[in-house]
Amino acid sequence: MNINTKAQAKKLDLSRKNLQAIPAELYEESNLEELWLDDNQITQLPEEIQHLSNLKRFSIYKNQLDSLDILCQMIELERVNASVNKLSSLPEQIGDLKNLQVLDLNYNQLKKLPNSIGSLLELRFILLANNRLNSLPQTFQKLTSLLYLNISFNDFSSLPEWIGDLSDLLELRLQNNQLITLPESLGRLVKLKEIYAMNNQITHLNSCLGECESLQRLMLENNRLETLPKEIINLGNLSELDLRTNHLKTLPDDIGNLKALRRLDLRDNQLISLPEDILLLENLEKLDLRLNKNLEIPSWLKEIEERGCIVYH
Repeated sequence: MNINTKAQAKKLDLSRKNLQAIPAELYEESNLEELWLDDNQITQLPEEIQHLSNLKRFSIYKNQLDSLDILCQMIELERVNASVNKLSSLPEQIGDLKNLQVLDLNYNQLKKLPNSIGSLLELRFILLANNRLNSLPQTFQKLTSLLYLNISFNDFSSLPEWIGDLSDLLELRLQNNQLITLPESLGRLVKLKEIYAMNNQITHLNSCLGECESLQRLMLENNRLETLPKEIINLGNLSELDLRTNHLKTLPDDIGNLKALRRLDLRDNQLISLPEDILLLENLEKLDLRLNKNLEIPSWLKEIEERGCIVYH
């Protein structure tokens, strides 16, 4: 195959070329820093790929890889996308990639992670959705530079308390697991802006959630919540709260404290009444009350609609 690259190229995109193997002439591109091999049929990485010693960004999304062993010797790597492959495990040597900042392993067959994952101290983003994970190694708590963690569509029934040590975390994606509750230590994540925990089996929320002072989006659709902790009213930056398809019968009386709230979805619950404090939500743009069959619609709701809020009931 003729790669047709300029001499000493630093970027090369060979995506969607029907490749079953990496072309041998590629290994002559010693200055290559970014390489895309997405959407091919590559089954393995040959040892020669180590000749690309300056490679910083490597994407091999949607191939047939079952091992990343060779890749772990390419210590300059900063970004790796190996999502949509056939990886069932990661080598212990992955901890040698000390410069790694982004690791995308979505849509594989991973059942556990090696302890060495805790050595990736520069890691900012790790994507582990759609695997077969039910736990994280305790060494994971060393990843204190992590900004984004996605473990959605796995088999987690609980989360470790040390998750509160991930002090820089901004976004946490937990949807489509079997979680019953969220750990108390979440309250220590004062930088956390978004929690996605839809489609779990969460029956209650700990009061410590009210300490996540930066939280802007809390997505809890399709769980088993019957009540909300009163401390939730301390989330002064919350702009979106999705509680549809739960078992809620009441809301906290002081819900009007959520001054930044723009969207409140209460669809498909068991609400009987609404606290008049909702009138204090001056920034509310959308309120969904549908499928609460026993809910008595209060007359003051018209006042919210007159302010421009879209109300569904």
